[in-house]
Amino acid sequence: MSIAARMTRCPHPFNAERGADALAVVDDVPQELADLIAGTAGSSPYLADLIHREVDWVVAAMADPEAAVAGVLADVRGMDAAALADGLRQAKRRIALITALADLSGAWPLETVTGTITDFSYAAVHQCITELVRQEIARGKLPGMTEADADTGAGMTALAMGKMGAGELNYSSDIDLICLFDETRFDPDDYHDARASFIRVTRKMTAIMQDVTKGGYVFRTDLRLRPDASSTPVCISMETAERYYESVGRTWERAAYIKANPCGGDIAAGAAFLKTLKPFVWRKHLDFAAIQDAHDMRLLIKDHKGLGGPLVLEGHNMKLGRGGIREIEFFTQTRQLISGGRDASLRTRETVEGLRRLAAAEWITGADADMLADHYRFHREIEHRLQMINDAQTHTLPPNAEGFARLAALMGRDVDELRDEITQRLNAVHDYTESFFAPEDAIEGDDESWGQETTDRWPTYPALRSVRGSTIFERLRPDIMRRLAASAKPEEALAQFDGFLAGLPAGVQLFSLFEANPQLTQLIVDIAATAPALAQHLSRNSGVFDAVVGGAFFDAWPGAEGLQAEAADVLKTAPDYEAQLIALRRWAKEWHFRIGVHLLRGLIDTVRAGAQYADLAAASIAAVMPVVEGEFARKHGPAPGRGAVVVGMGSLGAHRLTATSDLDLIVIYDAGDADASDGKRPLAVRPYFARLTQALVTALSAPMSEGRLYEVDMRLRPSGRQGPVATALESFRNYQLNEAWTWEHLALTRAQPIVGNAALAAEIEAFRTQIVGTKNDRTVVMTDLRDMRRRIADARGDGAGWDAKNGAGRLQDCELLAQAAALLAGVAVIATEDQIAAGVADGWMDAAQADAILAAYRLFSAVQGAARLLTNGVLDPQLIGTGGCAILMRETKTDSMDALFAHMNETAKRADAAITALLAGDDNNG
Repeated sequence: MSIAARMTRCPHPFNAERGADALAVVDDVPQELADLIAGTAGSSPYLADLIHREVDWVVAAMADPEAAVAGVLADVRGMDAAALADGLRQAKRRIALITALADLSGAWPLETVTGTITDFSYAAVHQCITELVRQEIARGKLPGMTEADADTGAGMTALAMGKMGAGELNYSSDIDLICLFDETRFDPDDYHDARASFIRVTRKMTAIMQDVTKGGYVFRTDLRLRPDASSTPVCISMETAERYYESVGRTWERAAYIKANPCGGDIAAGAAFLKTLKPFVWRKHLDFAAIQDAHDMRLLIKDHKGLGGPLVLEGHNMKLGRGGIREIEFFTQTRQLISGGRDASLRTRETVEGLRRLAAAEWITGADADMLADHYRFHREIEHRLQMINDAQTHTLPPNAEGFARLAALMGRDVDELRDEITQRLNAVHDYTESFFAPEDAIEGDDESWGQETTDRWPTYPALRSVRGSTIFERLRPDIMRRLAASAKPEEALAQFDGFLAGLPAGVQLFSLFEANPQLTQLIVDIAATAPALAQHLSRNSGVFDAVVGGAFFDAWPGAEGLQAEAADVLKTAPDYEAQLIALRRWAKEWHFRIGVHLLRGLIDTVRAGAQYADLAAASIAAVMPVVEGEFARKHGPAPGRGAVVVGMGSLGAHRLTATSDLDLIVIYDAGDADASDGKRPLAVRPYFARLTQALVTALSAPMSEGRLYEVDMRLRPSGRQGPVATALESFRNYQLNEAWTWEHLALTRAQPIVGNAALAAEIEAFRTQIVGTKNDRTVVMTDLRDMRRRIADARGDGAGWDAKNGAGRLQDCELLAQAAALLAGVAVIATEDQIAAGVADGWMDAAQADAILAAYRLFSAVQGAARLLTNGVLDPQLIGTGGCAILMRETKTDSMDALFAHMNETAKRADAAITALLAGDDNNG
């Protein structure tokens, strides 16, 4: 489609005579194109000159600008080395002219304008590299390379950086390149010859691009973004660059590589190099320290360029000045750096697309993304008009009224209206982005004299020893102290916060995160004031705060299947077995933290928290087991027969865990007729599954850089500690039918397969149902039950006071009785409430007894669930403080700790009476 058919605007001729001169050399054109040519030439001396020089080409080009551009690019791709210097300059003139006319007329949007200029730059760079390398090969300067290697630059690649990499080159842009070569394509003895050759190619390419001749120039070319530019040659090996970024790469270089893209030579090698840099650019944790780095860069640029101070339009820099293009780009790139390591969807080179993706990930609102994108497009339009006037690489608004009049004419705008819009947009961008990069100074606390003995220790803590960490914290400190002072018991909260701070190994990342997200400051104060155990956990695992700002912290609970799918996705991205285990720990800790915070804030109660902790544990086991099996199979071959099933026992089987629960597991396998595995190092069946089980336990419980997942207890397996860690299905059956004790049958009432062969799991569950339904001789069960209760009491004491688990009528007592009810009834239900209901339905207990036991179970479960979040030891109201006590009272629906204590004793007494009566074994209950 022609430009004439798409015109939505038209420039005015600032100099009518120059516009008329240009129009005079153009053959008969439609009136709208005549106005476009006159307005363009009359306001831009540079474009007026191009119209005169390319008059024989431009009229046809305006009839189909896309076809004209395609023709120019095809010409570039056909140029040999001798034709490059003059050919590229003509091509540049034509691209500049048709792009300007399509832009000024409104026929092309910004993305097409910048994309066209960028496409030409890519074609020019690629043709220069391949043709100049072809010359080097012909001269025998690249050992081992042939004519065919020239098409891929013989391993040399150019990375487009900045706006070129993003496809966003401005109208008179220079281009930023990093030139590298793949040293692995050469013998080590030929390395220095190859490097010298590629350095020559780079220098010749730069001269072709930027030397000014009578035909003009192609692109000013900047090579200074390469590693250690002051001391390295213009083209270096990829290995050299990789070592540099691994050892001394800085935040600004990470930001630069967001936009990096191979543009010439060996494109595949360039892409592979960028893939190796992903861990450098995209950090695994949310990287809030990048905010401070970006802010520091902005300040350095402003100081160096003298761009600070109030907004004055005359001479204002639209790129680097207040509210300019760079502020939008920095805002977008910094947010990408912060979370792009975790969220691959944010890894895009384009600014506007980056804003869209930040909105999709809920880092900013959709309205804010649209607002910044609109301002960005406007700023770029102004930038382009400034550069079109004289083909100058400028971003500076005119210094006088005449200059503004020319700019307004080129845009077809009224001067005063244009000035007002520029002012409004610059201020809007600055106000929005400044609040992100430079939050308001911390609010001064009313009185920081309290707690001085504690705070005087803070400079000695590891997190505050670095200048940077202490600087950020000093900005936060008044607000933190004010929030601590406002808590129910300030001294308690300060003491717990002090413990949190003392345990932090480093502070820059976390303090930067707090500064960027003030709501987290209140959260840590709340945790310090109510849950010292959680605060202690956070000091060692501060990375879990990532989850709070990751976008989904308050979404609906995904359930065990959703968690398992997410965990599997996390494991897929890790490169090796150890990395998978570390990644799973990091993932699970974030979800564990979320459950704790939700319980702390009252978003869920202890019942839901218990189920969620169990969902998380089951998902972790289900996700890690295939990974363990795969790693084990790599050495010893796949599991024989139907493999192994992991069965959850105890609280995991009952689907009710606390914040500190360990996992009771047993492993049952079926090897079929096999005697051994089939692998590089085959193992007999029994040692195979024993060692596989040990590998699973290690995967779950071994301490690593991210801590451990869970403690694992396998004492509920047949024969306990004396038995093998993994049990064959037939052995399990035989043991349960002929050798197991009553307590082992009771344990099966809370068993639940978690992961493994589906048919084998179903068979195990069917056998569990059979055992529970048949191993219920009332005399045997009642005799053993009384003995078990007595042994537990002798071993653990009366459990009075605040102990929710141990003691007559308390949690363990109630759960044991419920398991007996299920076994006596022969009903394979798992939940404690369902087991008690089965006892009523069977006639073993009456409704009053059931109510007493159920009330105790619910009360002590709530106390236990809250206590395990609040403290690592025995519950002590004096240690958990006012906030912790408030949580306990909320969960137990009591109005004071004294009332709760009395309620616990009275409830335990009633439950004990009911249980004692049931175990008396009189005929009326049988």
